[in-house]
Amino acid sequence: MSTPPQMEPPKLAIEGVRNLITIGSGKGGVGKTTIAVNLAIALARLGHKTGLLDADVYGPNVPLMMGIRDTPYAVEGRILPLEQNGVKLMSMGFVNPGDKPLIWRGPMLHSVMQQFVRQVDWGELDYLLIDLPPGTGDVALSLIQSAPITGAVVVTTPSEVALEDGRKAVLMFRQVKVELLGIIENMSFLVIPESGLKIDVFGQGGGERTAQAMGVPFLGSLALDPRVRLGGDTGRPVALLGPEEASAKGFYEIAARLVERCGAGGARRAPKLTIED
Repeated sequence: MSTPPQMEPPKLAIEGVRNLITIGSGKGGVGKTTIAVNLAIALARLGHKTGLLDADVYGPNVPLMMGIRDTPYAVEGRILPLEQNGVKLMSMGFVNPGDKPLIWRGPMLHSVMQQFVRQVDWGELDYLLIDLPPGTGDVALSLIQSAPITGAVVVTTPSEVALEDGRKAVLMFRQVKVELLGIIENMSFLVIPESGLKIDVFGQGGGERTAQAMGVPFLGSLALDPRVRLGGDTGRPVALLGPEEASAKGFYEIAARLVERCGAGGARRAPKLTIED
């Protein structure tokens, strides 16, 4: 007698959240959190109700990059997210601040992630971005398997080392049946201020070629820009400067493409705004 196939547990929607987008990478150091922070601000500035969940529990940098160090509190058993720059926020960095490392095993990580997803009062959101830890480990799988994900974004640099790991992230999302919204190539080039000369520090065009080869949309490329780094280090992300600022324009372009990829359902209250390429 054959064993009947096991049914996957149902994925319960997060109340009030219309689109749940994971932002992942195959390896660390590619600027995933920088992109998540600036995309969240860009979406909010484009008129969308936006939240950002920092699920990178071992390296929760969102509090530093967003310039906020407060402690969340609960009301009637529900955790109230903090808010900064028009974005609702939750991070392990609010709960475990400073340089103290988090030394937890899988079950504890699963439990805290479920709290952040289910017990946080996110309210009404058009988009909730989840900044995943790098790689394809417990935290990413726990979140993907417990909530209906609208789609995933994979961040890479043009270098072959990053692309090799980025392909693993793409295949992981496919294996767990999460739609790929696209690949973002970060640190694509460095512009010399005096001459305007572009230098391909980590290679050229690898992210777009990988997207084409794997049949994944390419959301765009972002420069290696010292102003982006400075914005993150000082808690003033460049997206706060608006879509006309050269250092921020790329984030707004990618945010607009994300909205398009998610469909009209995520933009019910947003004014129509076109970002020119």
